[in-house]
Amino acid sequence: FAMSTIETTAVSEEVVTYIANRIGFIELERPKALNALTTGMVNAMRAALDLWRDNPEVLAVVVRSAHARAFCAGGDLRVLHDAYRRGDQAALDTFFIDEYRLNHAIFTYPKPYIALMNGIVMGGGMGISQGAYRTGGLRVVTSSTRLAMPETRIGLFPDVGVSWFLARTPGALGRYLAVTGETIGPADALYAGLADAFIEDGALPALIDRLKTETFSEGADVVNCVAREAAACKVVPTPDTSPLADARALIDQHFALPDVAHIVAALDAQPDCAAADWAEQVAGVLRERSPLSMALSLEVVTRAEGSMADCLRRDLDLTRSVFARGDVMEGVRARIIDKDNRPQWQFERIEDVPADYVARMFDSPWPAAEHPLADLRG
Repeated sequence: FAMSTIETTAVSEEVVTYIANRIGFIELERPKALNALTTGMVNAMRAALDLWRDNPEVLAVVVRSAHARAFCAGGDLRVLHDAYRRGDQAALDTFFIDEYRLNHAIFTYPKPYIALMNGIVMGGGMGISQGAYRTGGLRVVTSSTRLAMPETRIGLFPDVGVSWFLARTPGALGRYLAVTGETIGPADALYAGLADAFIEDGALPALIDRLKTETFSEGADVVNCVAREAAACKVVPTPDTSPLADARALIDQHFALPDVAHIVAALDAQPDCAAADWAEQVAGVLRERSPLSMALSLEVVTRAEGSMADCLRRDLDLTRSVFARGDVMEGVRARIIDKDNRPQWQFERIEDVPADYVARMFDSPWPAAEHPLADLRG
């Protein structure tokens, strides 16, 4: 590509990228779809990061949404469902390959990457924010943040490399969040180690103004500016009195068990005491989810001990099998397209999911050397 070509591809109608005051800004502009990611948006973000990587005039990157409802609600599942239905495996593969390459580029970025995560942050929205943790940047949650990996509702699994982060949360929190798909608020996110700082939604405009006017000489100065503004805001409840913190002992007790069938049996057997209501509510949630997806999700977190590159390769393998042999087509139909909320899952009960079926879902359709993400490292 000539440089001008790259610059023009970096401007998608739905992603605005520009440099201001030595900061690269990435702004998501698809508010009607809650900034759900398309292949074009993913590639626009990636092009900007590639351009700024070695540009000495860019000290840090800030990714944000100016829209109150959502930072990013994930990938555009309707588009993926339609592609698979018309037999366009290439379109499906392209989306996931490009998205996971973006996730990896963020995770390994050599400059601080700061994600301002207001409103809904789910699925792919986690993929473009969590990696900030590894760059010396910040994952900033706000009063309106609603964070989740809700994939078991639709027959998917926590992809975009988020299993790497879930596997590193305290106790069994990551296993709980992966299997239930539950939505958490800002204090929970801080408690679970899925966020680094909190700021009031009302303080965001002043923060953006400050980022565009204060003098910075290195990336760390930009991070310190954000941290300073955030330090003036106090999250309520505090992280250690958040709902997740309150339920932590119960979560560890149940979700450390080896598989979903054991977890449900333990929840059902919770003695009749203060914890019984919690156990009954969580068991009820699990009975609405895809049994196969829950088994896959638990296994994805269990296997996420290695590198981010390994996680993303595994995620790509699984996208192939969940569309071909999993519940995702039915889940998206029931929850998003027909909205009848009556998915006919492949396995009716959690106890019916064979372990060998789950294990086979992890088989890669590609020889290792020909894997589309074979070149990713770290």
